[in-house]
Amino acid sequence: MSVDDWFMNEILPLEGALIRFLRANWRNGGDVEDFRQEVYARVYAAASRQLPDYPKALLFTTARNLLIDQVRRSKIVSIETVMDLDTLNVSRDEASMQQVITAREEIRMLEAELEKLPRRTREIFLLRKVDGLSQRETAKRLRVSEPTVERHLRKGILHLANALNRTTSRRDEAVQRTAGEMKRFEDEN
Repeated sequence: MSVDDWFMNEILPLEGALIRFLRANWRNGGDVEDFRQEVYARVYAAASRQLPDYPKALLFTTARNLLIDQVRRSKIVSIETVMDLDTLNVSRDEASMQQVITAREEIRMLEAELEKLPRRTREIFLLRKVDGLSQRETAKRLRVSEPTVERHLRKGILHLANALNRTTSRRDEAVQRTAGEMKRFEDEN
């Protein structure tokens, strides 16, 4: 199935629920349409890499994360917003405990790898990917050229992607070893 077909069949039918979710969890209704488009873009990009097993969970987890990102970016955060976002439990019923544990391990590993980056590369990565600044805004803030921002960002992304690949490979090897050990145990007994 193509990503376009998947998106039309699995995601677009959830649009009404997504809009209700965004309106219920964000105070400024004028942002909802922009948020919807950003959620769609993120979901589509993720599905382009691999079609997810749980499209609804992906959609609402992405929406929740977008709202959390917006809260982080805003200077003033109301306690109600934080409490509302903490109580959202959209995907936990659909994601297995192993998926949650794996995701948390990957986040911890990426945080540790981020600390290993050179200071300037880390600053640029955080400004672009966490704070959401444009390449131009990042260059202006750090008083460097835009090609410098691009070069450091590419370096940071490559480092983190390689670290994630190494972690995934080690985890896959461990799963295979465990499966082999279980098979040998079953064969012996």
